[in-house]
Amino acid sequence: MNVSASLTPFDSPSPQSLPTILETLPDPAIAGQGCPRRTKLQIDLILLAIEALELGGSEAILSFAQELDLKSIIKDRVNLWRMRSSNPLRRAHIRRPLTIIEAKALVVIACYIARRLTVVIRQLLMIYQQLDEKQIPLEQNLRLSNYLERFRAHFKSRMNARRSGVLALTSDAKLDELAINLLGQLLFCTGTAGMQRFWISLFDGEVE
Repeated sequence: MNVSASLTPFDSPSPQSLPTILETLPDPAIAGQGCPRRTKLQIDLILLAIEALELGGSEAILSFAQELDLKSIIKDRVNLWRMRSSNPLRRAHIRRPLTIIEAKALVVIACYIARRLTVVIRQLLMIYQQLDEKQIPLEQNLRLSNYLERFRAHFKSRMNARRSGVLALTSDAKLDELAINLLGQLLFCTGTAGMQRFWISLFDGEVE
């Protein structure tokens, strides 16, 4: 993953008004306060992978918002839904910006949940690697099959099939490939400075 994007110091809005944990993520050097299209998409997909890993994933996101003192940003389920609906591939896409502060809060929560699920994520990736090397169908493993099946169901029910980005993901094989790739990204988030490196990668190629 290329994490070479240059960044500017965190400067707006006032750090005193923000939860301290968000100060660990620098502001990207992009125009305006809204996130680029790709950033909104990637954040929503990483949360979709978490929901496929863990039943009640949405509740876990809200619970971590409370635990990490981010309730001033992610207030409730509707607020969370509106943020995620800024993903342009969503059926219920809302033409609203995802602010940098909102994106930081979602990334922090995603990374904290990923850390809690590190063992599960690592095991699923190991299972995938073993099956792939032996050319055994992925559905032969119940745990991995359940994750992939839930991810496909979430993706198909929430994404607009007429969007060009979704048209390229019409087959189960393509969606499985995306789901496995997202597992790798979640594991990446659990490493040393993983949260910061993942955050920077979301703006790779977008900074001015």
